[in-house]
Amino acid sequence: MHWMGISDIWTFVVAVIVFLALPGPGTFALLTATSKGGKKGGYAALLGLILGDQLLLWLAVAGVAALLAANPTLFKLVQYAGALYLVWIGISLLRPDKNAVPALISMQVGRYFRQALLITVLNPKAIVFYMAFFPLFIDPHQHQGWLSFAAMAAIIALLTLIYCSGLILMGDVFAKRLRANQMLSRWLERAAGVFLIGFGIKLGSN
Repeated sequence: MHWMGISDIWTFVVAVIVFLALPGPGTFALLTATSKGGKKGGYAALLGLILGDQLLLWLAVAGVAALLAANPTLFKLVQYAGALYLVWIGISLLRPDKNAVPALISMQVGRYFRQALLITVLNPKAIVFYMAFFPLFIDPHQHQGWLSFAAMAAIIALLTLIYCSGLILMGDVFAKRLRANQMLSRWLERAAGVFLIGFGIKLGSN
């Protein structure tokens, strides 16, 4: 299904949800802020995560847009590279020697927004991910320029808000269960790995 120049819109939505479900620094920053500052602290951290994510996202968009305008043939090669990158991430999640789930991140009371923002923007892998991720869902023939990218950015922000709101509401219960049950975290990672390998193969063969 094409919408706003985005190919495979529902695959895009599912892929974003899969990445959100992976426990990472942002997840644990959010849970830490919630455990210390309640819902108010959790949503302050969430705003920082979303803003940081959008900053990195639009930096990647600028690069992708320039590439699309300058050389459509090279853009196609970037799409294949992005598919391979997605498969590589999926395989890495299936490896049995993955590190254990990290402990809750130390965050200072009253600085949840700022610290969550820094945790996000100081992650260099995020721009690389977006540079590889966005081209997979862009149809060069139906692309609507910045409107397509804005739609993708809005979808990511909305899904992040919905998913992380669920984490905030579950708060300490989810955090303690995730830390205590490493097997649960490993199965989440393995399931995400299988999905990502499938996404990469499906999108790379289009």
